[in-house]
Amino acid sequence: MAKFYPQLTEELQAFIQEQKIFFTATAPTAGRINLSPKGIDTFRCIDLATVAYLDLTGSGNETAAHLLENGRMTIMFCSFDRQPLILRLYGLGKVIRPIDEQWETLHLLFPSLPGERQIIMLDIESVQTSCGYGVPLYEFKQERQTLLNWAKRKGTQGIKKYWQEKNQQSIDGLPTKLFSE
Repeated sequence: MAKFYPQLTEELQAFIQEQKIFFTATAPTAGRINLSPKGIDTFRCIDLATVAYLDLTGSGNETAAHLLENGRMTIMFCSFDRQPLILRLYGLGKVIRPIDEQWETLHLLFPSLPGERQIIMLDIESVQTSCGYGVPLYEFKQERQTLLNWAKRKGTQGIKKYWQEKNQQSIDGLPTKLFSE
């Protein structure tokens, strides 16, 4: 039932645009695997072999630490309505921070959101679809505003302080280089 592609197709890009949630998975060479759900209007297909998402401030910064160590990343979408489908994007990810040269160009692709921390870009090596027959049907109601409201209340300086305190290293002690040149 699984089918592999060397890159995204127009149909798969359309599928991605319809989804309200995606999941990212990364792992260090040694340590804990990180699997995170993502939402809000933060994901973009750059071209058939490149995708990116605007990473918002969260409780940790595991993805950045893992990508800096080895780059390996999987992003998964799955349909919770209509026709079942699971879509996995495998590749090498990299972190684009506001101090990086690519930030200005890439940031234009996203809405400006409170708490934006970095952009995660994935150079796709392989794309896989599978049936998704076991994925339950769910109905999307609305985006949660909790994270955005939290970031607004903290303000720019509060977010930077939070990064200093909570986002400088992974739970396994790997650096995130959030503030490094």
